[in-house]
Amino acid sequence: MNDVERIEYTPVSVRETLILMKDISELMIDLAYSAALFGNRELAEEVMELERKMDTLVYVLNMNLMLAARDKEDAETLSGVAKVGSLTNSISDAAADIAGMVLHGIEIHPIVREVFQRAEEHLARVQVSEDSFFAGRTVDDLDLAAEVGADIIAIRRGRHWMINPEKEVVLPEDVLVARGTASGLEKLVKAASGEAKDLG
Repeated sequence: MNDVERIEYTPVSVRETLILMKDISELMIDLAYSAALFGNRELAEEVMELERKMDTLVYVLNMNLMLAARDKEDAETLSGVAKVGSLTNSISDAAADIAGMVLHGIEIHPIVREVFQRAEEHLARVQVSEDSFFAGRTVDDLDLAAEVGADIIAIRRGRHWMINPEKEVVLPEDVLVARGTASGLEKLVKAASGEAKDLG
C-alpha cells in the first residue's frame, strides 16, 4: 500500500485549480513522450513528481467543491466540474504510465519511436548551477526563444512547480524544463549547467 502524503487544506479558487491541472497534465504528456523517445529516466522521474502534484490538486479541488455545495442544485451543478477534474487526472495517470515504462526499462517499439521523432520540438531537463549566468535573471530576460530557439516552460524548485514561468527569477539548483529544437536545447542545457558561459 502506498504512503499517502499528508495535505494541509488551503482554500484555492476552483478555476485556478482547474487551470493548473490542465497545464500540468499537458506538461506531463510532453515530458512522458520525450522520456519514452530518448529513454530518459530524469524526464520520467519529473513526470512522477508532477503526478504527485496532480494528486494534491485533485484533493484540493474536491475539497473546495464539497465546501461550495450548499444544496442539491449546487451539488448537481458542481458535479460537472468534478468530472472534468477526474478526467484531467486520468490524463496525468496515462502520462505516468508512459513514464513508468521508461523507469521499468520497457523498450519502446521502433514504430512508436519513429512517430515521436517526427515532432520538430523536444524537451530537456537541466539543473541550474551556481555559476550559470541564468541565475538571478527572469525567464523573460533570458529571451531564449529568440536567442537559441528554445524556451523554459516549467521550473521545479524543490517540490514546488511553476508552469509558464515568464516572470520567475531563475535560482541556482532550480530544475528547468525546456522545449525547443535539438540544437537550441543543447545550448540551453550547457548554459544552465555552467558548462558554457554564453548561448553561442
